[in-house]
Amino acid sequence: MMWGWFDPMYFVFLAPGILLAVWAQWRVKSAYAEASRIPAASGYTGAEAADALLHSAGVHGVAIEPVEGFLSDHYVPGEHVLRLSPDVYAGRSLAALGIAAHESGHALQDASRYPLLVARNFLVPLAGFGSSASWIIMMIGFAFASMNVILVGIVAFSLTVVFQLVNLPVEFDASRRARIALVQGGLISREEDAEVKKVLNAAALTYVAGTLTSVLTLLYFLFRSGLLGGRRN
Repeated sequence: MMWGWFDPMYFVFLAPGILLAVWAQWRVKSAYAEASRIPAASGYTGAEAADALLHSAGVHGVAIEPVEGFLSDHYVPGEHVLRLSPDVYAGRSLAALGIAAHESGHALQDASRYPLLVARNFLVPLAGFGSSASWIIMMIGFAFASMNVILVGIVAFSLTVVFQLVNLPVEFDASRRARIALVQGGLISREEDAEVKKVLNAAALTYVAGTLTSVLTLLYFLFRSGLLGGRRN
């Protein structure tokens, strides 16, 4: 059997996702670099903007900490910690405010028990298992010509796909909340919002690319198993 990195059909299936991912990364870097050169009129840093948005929404008890790395910003629901990369934490650009506000959007979702965020948090360990174990399970299934084991591997990877599908609207909603809160809080003007929108829309593309890649990978597995018209060999 030829499959995975040794199978040309793997790249045929995943080509759209790979191309979109490359384009999305270019868009993110381009939009971020452009917005990083524009100082926010409010003069807030990313950390200050995040703190202001959380307090104006009545959300307390969320720690805001710096974390190393480029665009390594993230919110940890279980710990109620918002971690911002150095350029975002201390930066006073529109890019810094936009990204900090996006992560604050996740904290707002957490505080309101946003259903899709609750579902995403539940799926995180399952998706991690599915992503790492599915290939091994399917290799064993193909090696022993066991369709039942192959199906177990496909179901395991499906958990990753479900996670990606749930995560996508969570990220879009966080960006929507971020832009509304920034404008309503007076941290950016409507003119500045146009630049923030470019950054957040570009970042959203990376999640779209990740979701598309997961779906296409699942289709590849179904094809190779013979469940999608391919020949199982």
